[in-house]
Amino acid sequence: MNKDVVIKFDHVTKTYKLYKNDKQRFLGIFLKNIKHKDKNAVDDVSFEIKRGESVAIFGKNGAGKSTILKMITGVAFQTKGTIEVNGRVSALLELTAGFDPEFTGRENIYLKGQILGLSDDEIRKLEKTIVNFAELEEYIDQPVRTYSSGMKARLGFSINVNIEPEILIVDEALSVGDEQFKNKCINKINKLLKKENITLLFVTHSTATASEFCKRGLIMKRGKLIFDGEISKAEEKYKDMIKNKKL
Repeated sequence: MNKDVVIKFDHVTKTYKLYKNDKQRFLGIFLKNIKHKDKNAVDDVSFEIKRGESVAIFGKNGAGKSTILKMITGVAFQTKGTIEVNGRVSALLELTAGFDPEFTGRENIYLKGQILGLSDDEIRKLEKTIVNFAELEEYIDQPVRTYSSGMKARLGFSINVNIEPEILIVDEALSVGDEQFKNKCINKINKLLKKENITLLFVTHSTATASEFCKRGLIMKRGKLIFDGEISKAEEKYKDMIKNKKL
């Protein structure tokens, strides 16, 4: 892969098997002849994202956006085609994924950092920054099971944006905490994007926030990539498709 290209999808298809009920789904793990319907969540999609690009992906629920993210982060794997990812990925998807509820917030910083591929020394250098950004104060040394959902999300966001990612993936995760903290998160992402080597992939239903960060837009419809171009044109086309109920 070209060293300037950090994400490459080459004719990628992801097919899910849809079963009538849980029993048939379970049997389908072991038997090939269980009746099911094939659904292409992503259907023959190709694109390249270069280092330092900021790209928005638009689409309704079920368009294939989240499936693309799952394949980039290695949570799911393609059925056909090839995917190449070159760089440390930090994904603001399910912000609390990977937390152990019995561990304290501080202990979960080390747990999550190790999951993301950092050494203990690297995490130790970032620990104070992560704790201060999350604004959890004395709660940082309390078990995460005692946290509110907002507190957990803030800790998850703080970890992901402070590990010095090369590829930052945001899936409408900016609704963390109050308005002041949300603005703090937006400012942090803007600060990251000023570094030339940071690549942003922003997935959203809305065009409003995307235009703050992105210069390029992709539009997904029923698993297919139907537009790839300048952000202003992507926003215009997406708004027109919503207005005319073409999504």
